Parts: sequence; structure tokens; C-alpha cells
Amino acid sequence: MLGEATIYSGEGKLILTGQLGDVMQESAKAALSYVESKADEFGLTKDFFKKTDIHIHVPEGAIPKDGPSAGITMLVALISAVTKKPVKRDVGMTGEITLRGRILPVGGIKSKLLAAHRAGIKTFVLPAKNEKDLTEIPREIKSSLDIKLADNVDEVIQYNFVETAKVTPLESRVSHRKKKPVTVQVSGLSG
Repeated sequence: MLGEATIYSGEGKLILTGQLGDVMQESAKAALSYVESKADEFGLTKDFFKKTDIHIHVPEGAIPKDGPSAGITMLVALISAVTKKPVKRDVGMTGEITLRGRILPVGGIKSKLLAAHRAGIKTFVLPAKNEKDLTEIPREIKSSLDIKLADNVDEVIQYNFVETAKVTPLESRVSHRKKKPVTVQVSGLSG
């Protein structure tokens, strides 16, 4: 499952599409609240979010989706959109996010890692508390994936973003006149 985030001039709205259930919508809101609370760390002013609309979309809109597993996927897409820092295209992830940036365990790890393997994902980020679930993963699958365990958002960020030259915060590059939206797409598997 992929997650996309687009930001553009607006009134501070969060738009969620892709037939997201209540729990998945709450995960998107938690991701946004986390990023807002860390605005300074991302080079953004607090009012940035009052004049920017954020649209998070999970493709395959005809298929209903729910659960907390895509929390870190939506978070990474959102951080990438507001910082314009590119994400690695061969990283998959799953995990619930808290408002304080902790990564909580989720279910269905075996099926998610099998799907990642089939999709050609090279690195997969799991909640550290899901480490026990790795015992039920076939050796062939485990050896084909660089599995990273994360307890917090800082670790998720470390595993997901392309190392580039210093990234200039979005606010200093884009005025809030009508401009093209910034759109990013990240790979995450949830269910």
C-alpha cells in the first residue's frame, strides 16, 4: 500500500481520501499533530499549518482501508512533503504512531513482510516491539529484507530519507500564492 501527501496554499485543512476508516483517519491526524508539535525541528513556523492545506491519499480508493498500521507511512509522507526531503523508494514500513513519537506494534507482520518481499522492497521498518513476530517469518524472506526496528519517530526518519545536501524548509522556498502543490509518495504496507 502506498501513501501520498500533497501540500498547497489553503486554510489549514487536512483532507483524507482513499476510503480510509476511522482508525486510519485518526492515524493521519496523529501524524499531523506530531509534525505540528515539532514544527521548529522541521524548519516551519507554527502558522505554516494555518495557511497550508494537507491532502493525504492512500491509492486504490475503491478498497476500504482501516487500522493503525499505516501511521508511520503517513507520517513519513507528511514530513517529506513539508520539508521537501526525498524518501527512499525501496523502503516499506508499518507501525502505529503516538502523539509523542513512539512507534507501537501492529498485527499481520508475516503477511506484510511477504508482500514487501514480492514488491521488491529492500528495507522494511517495523515497530521494535514486533521483533518477536520475526520468528514466524521464513528465513528466505528475512534474508532478502534489511529489517529495521524502530521505537520512535527519529529512528523511522533515519531509515526513510535520502541523504541530501541541506534541505531548505518549504516556507522559505514557496510563498503562499497559488503554486504547484508538493506531492510525495511513500511505500508502506498495512492491513
